[in-house]
Amino acid sequence: MNEENKASKNKWSRIFKKKWFFPAVYLTIAAVLLSVVVWYQNTENQVPDAQEDQENYVPTPNDEEAEPVLEQQEIIQMPLADQGQAEIVTKFYDYNAEQEDQENALVLYNNRYYQSTGVDIATAEGEAFEVVAALTGTIDEVKEDPLLGNVVVISHENDVKTYYASLEEVSVKAGAEVKQGEKLGTAGKNLFGQDSGTHVYFELRKEDKHVNPEDFFNQPVSSLESATEEAVDSTESDETTEPSEDEAVEDEASEENADEKDKTEEDAPVDEEEDDASNEETNDETESSESA
Repeated sequence: MNEENKASKNKWSRIFKKKWFFPAVYLTIAAVLLSVVVWYQNTENQVPDAQEDQENYVPTPNDEEAEPVLEQQEIIQMPLADQGQAEIVTKFYDYNAEQEDQENALVLYNNRYYQSTGVDIATAEGEAFEVVAALTGTIDEVKEDPLLGNVVVISHENDVKTYYASLEEVSVKAGAEVKQGEKLGTAGKNLFGQDSGTHVYFELRKEDKHVNPEDFFNQPVSSLESATEEAVDSTESDETTEPSEDEAVEDEASEENADEKDKTEEDAPVDEEEDDASNEETNDETESSESA
């Protein structure tokens, strides 16, 4: 037994005395430590990478297109603050409407009937009320019309315009930006829609084409896209001989021009007679001087 122990000790002592033994041990330990360090770093960096990917996540263009558009669009409102008191007293003339609605969309002025291209809105009590912007936009024009009263025109996105007439007072100026629901003025009376009493005349236009405001109140602006095509088709297929409200203003202007022309023509013969009289006096004077 002792001999075996002595042999094993002699064997390890011979190995320890080898020159390559200790360098080999050092290299083995270094390799193990290096492997442990590399493995630890890899496992530590895996979690932060995943977190950074989530924090720095950028949506793709397809994700952006999927964003709902209707949430960003305004809803078309009636042009008065308290919509519960609104009453449409004159309707929009629709060629496809029933006869009773078409009759309610005719305006009698100067012994002629005109088709309404908008709606007259009043209160049940017939009192004055604040007129507000139906949509957010930029004020294109503020003017005073002798037939329609004070007029405000507002431009909106997507080639939409709103038109407000029969205003008693106006509290905005051209070029100003207005928000939906912001006050434009107060309702009043005008000559053209005098049967409607105190009211506001409201038009809704898409690409300069009149559409029925009643069909689009409380609807998003995008609903006007299909309305213009239907309006054009109905206008071309169902034309009538009755003039529109815009033509009433043109007729009024043409009548004023005609009156001015008549006055000019009435004054012209008088001037000619005066010229003839002066010429006769000159001839008489010439003859008398010659006879003398």
